[in-house]
Amino acid sequence: MKYYIIAGERSGDLHASNLIKQLLKQDPSAQIRGWGGDMMQEAGMELVHHYQEMAFMGFAEVFKSLRKILGFLKECKADIKAWKPDVVILVDYAGFNMRVAKFAKRQDIKVFYYISPKIWAWNQGRVHNIKKVVDRMFVIMPFEEDFYARFDYKVDYVGNPVNDSVSDHVSTTDFRTKNKLYNNKPIIAILPGSRKQEIENMLHVMLSVLPSFRDYQFVVAGVSNFSRSYYEQYNKDPNIKIIYDQTYDLLAHAKAALVTSGTATLETALFNVPQVVCYKTSTISYAIGKRVIKVPYISLVNLIADKPVVTELIQDDFTPKKIVAELKEVLFDKYFIKKQLEGYELVRKKIGNFRTAERAAELMVNYLDTRQA
Repeated sequence: MKYYIIAGERSGDLHASNLIKQLLKQDPSAQIRGWGGDMMQEAGMELVHHYQEMAFMGFAEVFKSLRKILGFLKECKADIKAWKPDVVILVDYAGFNMRVAKFAKRQDIKVFYYISPKIWAWNQGRVHNIKKVVDRMFVIMPFEEDFYARFDYKVDYVGNPVNDSVSDHVSTTDFRTKNKLYNNKPIIAILPGSRKQEIENMLHVMLSVLPSFRDYQFVVAGVSNFSRSYYEQYNKDPNIKIIYDQTYDLLAHAKAALVTSGTATLETALFNVPQVVCYKTSTISYAIGKRVIKVPYISLVNLIADKPVVTELIQDDFTPKKIVAELKEVLFDKYFIKKQLEGYELVRKKIGNFRTAERAAELMVNYLDTRQA
């Protein structure tokens, strides 16, 4: 079988890479081509374009980059048409991927979606478009099955790949020594996101609270997509350490964390690290988002638990003063910490124990089998 896979960001690259490994086990003769990142390429995919070229976020930012995005879309469609895959597998990244789905459907190519677009958060009417152009949807949030069922659309819940990744992680015992960290100071992990816009909006504010926590060491989870000099511009204090591509080891050793909203909030919860969720975007994007978003929370932890487990400091609430207050709670308030950890346990129960990529690949190969199509 020929599989064409598209992921548009770092987390999608990770999850798609694990899916690719499992597809190659299920279908050893598989040919895999697509758009994504280094991890997908290393797993065995022929890479057409890297997701870094397409990493736009926020309503206003996407609008300003529309011409570039449309150019990528045109190129992607032409490549699919020329390569003639048996299936197009789309990984999240809804704005781009839903347009690809419509095109693939017109070409009579099967369309699978792995990691649903967050249509439950805003513009829920888009489910009708999904029903028209997506042959099979593989969801990773436990509440998504019920959401789609309300629209008479059967989906496959395959567990959450973040849970698999965290469960499989073996912590490095010499983490502090290797990264020249203090042995006598607890770690506050800073997770500013993996996109340039996120880092620029978040990191300097997160680090500004360090003077209130001199008995702790602040360690920033950097990603090697960006140069050391890029991160160093935010590092004005010798007590701030920036490490690269070691987020899970960092969380395994952290006392608490400041986390930019996204997949990292769930990762932090699954490592049982008390956290404060932070988020800030452009004024225009926030104003638009506030009008259209239909869910009461932005963090995956609260969404899965369906109640406030972690504090969310969003936009105007994302200030040094409020960060200090909330960080003190997750460090020193034993009752608050206990309630948050109980909330994490609820999240684990709702997610369940699956081998997500293996399950998804198995279902995909079976659905492509003409006897079960």
